[in-house]
Amino acid sequence: MSDRPRLDDTLRPPRELEAAWQAQPDIVKLGNSVLRKVAKPVRRCTKETQQLVQRMTAIMRAANGLGLAAPQIGVSERVFIYDAGEGDGVQVLINPVIQNRKGEQIDPPEGCLSIPGLEGVVPRAMEIRVKSFDERGRPVSKRVSGLEARIIQHELDHLDGVLFIDRADPETLVWRLDDDAPDNEALRE
Repeated sequence: MSDRPRLDDTLRPPRELEAAWQAQPDIVKLGNSVLRKVAKPVRRCTKETQQLVQRMTAIMRAANGLGLAAPQIGVSERVFIYDAGEGDGVQVLINPVIQNRKGEQIDPPEGCLSIPGLEGVVPRAMEIRVKSFDERGRPVSKRVSGLEARIIQHELDHLDGVLFIDRADPETLVWRLDDDAPDNEALRE
């Protein structure tokens, strides 16, 4: 990852996707420096933290995303939300730490709400154990696998200033227009 140049200044969407880049103005896009900063830990979960989570949830839902990290809306704090679609609703992880990783998965391709239309193959751990706090400051510890593990790893990368394009196989990065998206649509996190 570190031996490759960053694509931030050279990666531009095709003309057909420029509207998609403007469609969600609350989500910062590739090139915004907040996406490359290591987010600050949350010292205390407050009413403002809960309001941030509510705002993030509304933005993620409006964008039809699976996850959203606070830096993606310009807030450099170690907070992210996700909904893996398994009936648990929106999950909140504050100051998350992955304690254990097992196995590997490469499917499905990943995408990102901060880089609309781009997708690529990113190797991720198949199973992880993560510790964090919820929006009320209560400890959370969970072992997850598959899609949920992929989403958490993607969102945690955002908190460390890492984008999926940094981890993707460069040969697999491709711009997808809505009309040529495969049946197994890339994850948009």
